[in-house]
Amino acid sequence: MADPTPEGDPSGGGQPFSVVTEVVPDGAGRFKADVDPGWTVGGKPNGGYLLTTMARAATWEAAHDHVVAASAHYLWPPDPGPVTVEAEVLRAGRSASQVRARLTQDGRPCVEALMTAAHLDPATVPHWDAGLPARRDGRPDDSPRLHPHLPDGSPVAILNHVDFRLDPDTAGFADRRPAGRGELWGWLGLPDGEPFDPLSLLYAVDSFPPATFDIEPSGWVPTLELTVYVRAVPAPGPVQVLQRAHLIDAGRVDEACFVWDGTGRLVAQGTQLAGIRIG
Repeated sequence: MADPTPEGDPSGGGQPFSVVTEVVPDGAGRFKADVDPGWTVGGKPNGGYLLTTMARAATWEAAHDHVVAASAHYLWPPDPGPVTVEAEVLRAGRSASQVRARLTQDGRPCVEALMTAAHLDPATVPHWDAGLPARRDGRPDDSPRLHPHLPDGSPVAILNHVDFRLDPDTAGFADRRPAGRGELWGWLGLPDGEPFDPLSLLYAVDSFPPATFDIEPSGWVPTLELTVYVRAVPAPGPVQVLQRAHLIDAGRVDEACFVWDGTGRLVAQGTQLAGIRIG
């Protein structure tokens, strides 16, 4: 995702995120969905986008309305078009339910996930948060948008729909001047200003370019496993995101992501293991 630009607004004109991730019941524990070509990177659907679609099916089946934890393994990238999601409640408790979800296309397993569903009370406040990274000051308008392609030229169709802005201090990779910190900061807004909710935060945690771009160029960095914790109901408006790489070794990289709402509250966090080819 190279070449920051303040020109234009890529976030308008697409369908709401709640629409492109909707599921339709198709029997007991079975749902139909469509992978939208507009939510792809290099023609492959974004992992957080797929996880949100699966979570909609999980909350349909569970007695609780918010997915607060999810661990997804990505087996095969589906093509844009029809997919099937199956959701099975493994345990239904009073405070939480556990659900297994599977996304398939033409009978081929694509994503397997285990999820914990619960209810997030918007009135709660953190009891302790001193273990979190310090949040940066700034506003979305202080950061430029990005052109919709990777450094190798691969298209990033998602950037035609979301309002994605990268902090100029971490955008050096766009000019082939990575800082070497393995860290990206920025802001994210959904199409046409749709507010984030606990389900769309599952996408936000996987929405940023690989933090490895701040180390050296690479092509597609496919997610192998993604774990997400949704911590709170976000306030309306864009969210601030930190994407940080920890270690590149044996052709794999692990990254951590932190998401704050406009009030400065951490609303989601995640970790992932991804494949990577450097050079």
